[in-house]
Amino acid sequence: MPVYYPPWGFYYKVHFEANAEPNEARFQSVSGLSVEYDTEEYKEGGENRFTHKLPVRTKYSDLVLKRGMLTGSEVVTWCFDAFRQRVFKAKTVSVILMNEKGEPLRTWNGVHAVPKKWTVSDLNANENSIVVETLELTYQYFTVA
Repeated sequence: MPVYYPPWGFYYKVHFEANAEPNEARFQSVSGLSVEYDTEEYKEGGENRFTHKLPVRTKYSDLVLKRGMLTGSEVVTWCFDAFRQRVFKAKTVSVILMNEKGEPLRTWNGVHAVPKKWTVSDLNANENSIVVETLELTYQYFTVA
C-alpha cells in the first residue's frame, strides 16, 4: 500500500458557471470554504451544570477570491451588474483542487453564488506591486465532489 501524502494547496482553479475564459480561472488565493452549525441554547429545568446546545441550521462563510486585476473581465461585469443595476444572476462557482497531473482531485461547488463585495488594492507610487482585486461572494451552500 503506497504512503499517502496530503495534496498541495497551490494548484487549483476557479470556474464560474457559463464562463470558459481561462484567465477568469486564475486566482492567487481562495478562502471561505467552511461550514458550521448555528446552535440554540436550551436550559433544562433542574439541570444547572450545563445548557444544551442544539444544532439549528448550517452557516456557510463568504467565498473570498483574490487575483491580479483583469481588464475586460466577465466576472467583474457580473459583479457590477449586481452593484449598479441590482441585477443578481446567481451562479455556481467551483473551486477545483488539482493533482500533480492537472486532474481534478476535489471540487467545491458554491451553489447560488452572488456578488457581495468587490475591492481593489491600494494604489501607491512608493511600491512596486501588482493591483489586486478581491471578490467576495455569498452563496447558499456548497457541495463537495
